[in-house]
Amino acid sequence: MNARPFLDFLREQRKGDLHAELTAKLQELVAAVDAFGRPGSLSLTVSIRPSGNVHGTVVVDDKVVVKAPQPTPGASIFWITAEHNLVRNDPDQPTLDLREVRPQSREPKPVPGPNEARPPAPAAAAS
Repeated sequence: MNARPFLDFLREQRKGDLHAELTAKLQELVAAVDAFGRPGSLSLTVSIRPSGNVHGTVVVDDKVVVKAPQPTPGASIFWITAEHNLVRNDPDQPTLDLREVRPQSREPKPVPGPNEARPPAPAAAAS
């Protein structure tokens, strides 16, 4: 028996739309696996049934299913208050009144070159 290549069927099913869909879904799946580092799968189901109208003809349906990895939703840590409410800060720890400290602007000091005179060193304090 001389079997016709499966790729020929893919190119003709739904006027080539199945082949295009599989190509796009495969690319999306590879991107998701690459992004999330977890496995995924692509499945093609081909269903064939008699057409019932003309002897020797069949109706071919297909279904493409992609199970791509999904991002893991983030989690948060909360503290429980005495009233059983969730809060972001420890209710038993006092709050510090913190403020931003800005650096003071200072003028840069010139650095003498190798052939320039250096300023005298400060005198040592007498003991």
